[in-house]
This record gives sequence, C-alpha cells and structure tokens, in this order.
Amino acid sequence: MPLAQKILLVVATVPLGVILIFSAIAVSILALFAVKRFAPRGILGQHTELTASIFEAVGMAYTVMLAFMVVVSWQNFDRTSAHVASEANELMNLYRDSEAFPDDFREKIRTALKEYYALVTNEEWELLARGEESEKARKALMRLWEVYVGFEPKTENEIIFLTESVTNLNDLREARSLRLIDSRTGINSVLWFILIVGGIATIFITFFFEADNLAYHALVVSVLAGMIMLILLAILLFDYPFTGDINIPVEMYKGIAGF
Repeated sequence: MPLAQKILLVVATVPLGVILIFSAIAVSILALFAVKRFAPRGILGQHTELTASIFEAVGMAYTVMLAFMVVVSWQNFDRTSAHVASEANELMNLYRDSEAFPDDFREKIRTALKEYYALVTNEEWELLARGEESEKARKALMRLWEVYVGFEPKTENEIIFLTESVTNLNDLREARSLRLIDSRTGINSVLWFILIVGGIATIFITFFFEADNLAYHALVVSVLAGMIMLILLAILLFDYPFTGDINIPVEMYKGIAGF
C-alpha cells in the first residue's frame, strides 16, 4: 500500500490537516530564523532584485504545477464516481431485464445479483480503503456469468434480452475492474516528490528577502507555507477516492443499484 494511502487510512482528515499545516508553518519559521541568524550581514539586502526574479519564476512554475495536480486529483475522483455509478447502473439493468426470462431462470439471475450486490456493499467497500478486493465478490460475479452461460433461449424475445444482458454483464465486469484499479492507484511518487521539493524551494526563497520587521516576515512566510500545505492536503485527500474521510460513500452505490 502506498504511503499516502496508509496516511489517509490511519489519520482522520481534521487531525491530519492540523498536523501538516502547523508543522509546515513551524518548520518554515524556524528555518527563517536560522537564515536570519547565520546569513552574513548585509547579504540579504544586496540581491533583492535577483531574489525577486527567481521567486517570481519559481513561484509561477510551482503555482502551475499545483493547479494542474489539483485538477488531476479532482478529475480522478470524479472519474471514479462515474465508474461506481456505471457498475451500479449495470446491476440495475440486469435485474430489470431479467423480467423477460422464464421464472426459474429469472430467479437464478436475481439471486446471483443480490448475492454480488450484498458482498460489494457489505464487505468489499471496506476493503477498497486499502486498495483490496473481496474474493467472495469476484467469485459471485463469476457465478452470475455461469448462470447466463447455462441458459438456452427459446424465443426471439429471449434471444434479444439475453444478448443485451450479456453486454451489460461485460460492462459490469469492466466497471468493477476500473473501480478496483481506482482504489489502489494514486499520484505517482515522483510527482509527490516534485510537489514537496517545489514547495520547500518556493518557501525557502522568501527567506532571502530583506524585511525590517522580522515578525511581519515570519507572518508572510507562515501564510505562504500554510496555503501550500493546504493545497497539498487537498490533493492528498482526493488522491484515493475510497480511502479517508473524503471518499465515495457506499450509499451512492446503494442508491442506484438498490433492489
């Protein structure tokens, strides 16, 4: 399990946010005081224009990077919601279309569908927080497939509905696979490294501006550090759509596929 997912699994959102934001602020202030204390006298005010130019370039690049990652994280979260809705819709379609089949076959279909639905909502949803799947749910889906494979349609109407149902069943399997992949796939660790290093570099450059009031300088650095960490926290919270307090609830699945 990736480190980011472990953090979301173990620590609640509010404590995590408080710890990360205040830690970033505290470390930034300590680093600012260290620079002010040990930097050669007069050097901070001699290169203000150069420092400003570098800060502008680095800040712009990092802002674009942050904005891009926020959008990507939200789009991944939204895409996962679409996969969940698609899977639930396919379940409902299979249940509804079973009305066209003989009583005994219809009962087999609905029993298998209810079994799969119960396993996903009661067992597998909790496992998704760790990026895992329910072996029982996977086998239940296989049994549902076997039910359809064993049926021989006798009328044209049954042939039409069987063809449509097999298509829906394949779409259900695909949506399930995408849901499982989404549960364990987050932002690449290299990108996290770039985000963290970029944030540190952006804050670090501000230490070399000359300010007559150290308290004011510390306040500005604190605001910048807090905002950067807040955005990184938002990216982290949307990184794994089934892990942590900000997640796709099982009620969404139940609301669409409940039968």
